[in-house]
Amino acid sequence: MTEPSTPLDDSFDSLGLKPQLVEALRDLGYEEPTPIQRAALPPLLEGKDLLGIAATGTGKTAAFALPLLQQLNPGTRAPHTASALVLVPTRELAMQVAEAIHRYGQKLGVSVLPLYGGQVIGQQLRVLKRGVDVVVATPGRALDHLQRKTLKLDDVQVVVLDEADEMLDMGFAEDLEAILSATPEERQTALFSATLPPRIAAIAERHLREPVRVRIAREKVEPGELPRIRQTAYIVPRAFKVATLCRVLDVESPTAAIVFCRTRTEVDELSVSLNGRGWRAQALHGGMSQEQRDRVIKQLKSHAADLLVATDVAARGLDIPRLSHVVNFDVPNAPEAYVHRIGRTGRAGREGVAITLVEPREHRLLRNLEKLTGQRIEVSAVPTVADLRARHLELTRASLREALVAGGLDSCRGVVEGLAAEFDVMDVAAAAVKLLQEARDDGRAGEEEEIPVLAPPSEKRPRFERPGRKGAAEPPGKRPAPGGRPEHGDRGPRRRAERPDWDITRLYIGAGRSAGMRPADLVGAIAGEAGLEASQIGAIQIADAFSLVEVPEPSADHIIAALKHATLRGRKVTIRRDRG
Repeated sequence: MTEPSTPLDDSFDSLGLKPQLVEALRDLGYEEPTPIQRAALPPLLEGKDLLGIAATGTGKTAAFALPLLQQLNPGTRAPHTASALVLVPTRELAMQVAEAIHRYGQKLGVSVLPLYGGQVIGQQLRVLKRGVDVVVATPGRALDHLQRKTLKLDDVQVVVLDEADEMLDMGFAEDLEAILSATPEERQTALFSATLPPRIAAIAERHLREPVRVRIAREKVEPGELPRIRQTAYIVPRAFKVATLCRVLDVESPTAAIVFCRTRTEVDELSVSLNGRGWRAQALHGGMSQEQRDRVIKQLKSHAADLLVATDVAARGLDIPRLSHVVNFDVPNAPEAYVHRIGRTGRAGREGVAITLVEPREHRLLRNLEKLTGQRIEVSAVPTVADLRARHLELTRASLREALVAGGLDSCRGVVEGLAAEFDVMDVAAAAVKLLQEARDDGRAGEEEEIPVLAPPSEKRPRFERPGRKGAAEPPGKRPAPGGRPEHGDRGPRRRAERPDWDITRLYIGAGRSAGMRPADLVGAIAGEAGLEASQIGAIQIADAFSLVEVPEPSADHIIAALKHATLRGRKVTIRRDRG
């Protein structure tokens, strides 16, 4: 792999982009390239393949979209064909990338079509029938159209794999191989990933031709300098997590913060709880419309909201300059997701803060996060009620100091002088501080409750590894397979070692091994069509004529409705709750 050259002139104008693209960037307020754009744009504009390693939020979309648009000749496509294909792991990211490409290429007249689960397929078919310049698709939906022959990739000039590590984690490896094999060998290929595990390196070796390798390394901290991101964890029982979150936020006083949750239900419930405790919180998840999403982000950027409670998928592509804190309400299932999350703060030379709430059984996962980030995560004691009161007094003192410096107190002196004739002036001042303190605390319910202090569990406890690994211990709560049911060895990717906290429902899907059904097909369909995170999908059992999938009970009806009109392995299947 070769290293990229760096242009001398640090501006978009120097890169040789079409005037329409430079104008579009200027209209959008882009003044100069980000590091990944500076490194990736020159080789991609020269037609070379590229392997880019960079985290979310670094400007990857423009890094591959601008060269892609530079090469296109809009409006010349034959029916059911596309000139460029961008593959992404989720429908939320497909919408975001398609919207970005449309904005960049609008002055060129480029047509862009996102393909993902949950859309009315008739609309997709009508657009594909005319031909389209750029298709942005999730792997499952792209493969579905390939099998239907409603999308042909024979004329594709450019293929981009965005968030490739996430696509592999969701079980799309075989789908990616099938899609790439349907594209011309002489195409240009760009692969972007936050990390470079062996599976990504293997894909690059097979499908990229002498790629230029671009890696945007984490900023190194010089000895004696303050780290850009202060990482702290609190070990707390699940029943006290909301109270702990409010306590920590009160002590930290963030300018703006994102609180990450695993599920949509948790996002909705937590945002309601935070608003009930006096915080201005907004929810953001994949079940919201683009209009709702835009409204939420606008409120956060305009200071109308303090907190954004979001899932990983919904927060992709967000850039909030004033973001000071990132909070993991749950430890992320994948360590790489932790890197994505905390990388959203601590930008532009400012210190960021990353806070993680850890349940006692999750303590060992902190070591995985430390290994990946190369930094120590400090395990701190949850602030006590006394700590909270001291912090509130500190804020009150700061407010009073500002008022004294600002002056303009003449209109209030009469009240103080009148009381000073009756009471000691120090008592008058203390009463004013007390009233200000009570006003500051108004609306923050439940803070006087002491939160249990937990010591980290012993590291000598038995380790529960993922099911299916040789020698792995039996996870607690595992149920034996009912009589006549398939064995448990056929499982989907990224199964969690311990039983989840939500109630589980098993779904019956009327297709099995005889129809070529694989765990990746089921994970991809549920994640793509229903918007469920892959980590929420439990055990998958595949028999000859049917399959069984464990999913969270609150999401079961939504999944059934979402898959009712979808296809699996090119065919419609029956889906319902398992009747045993």
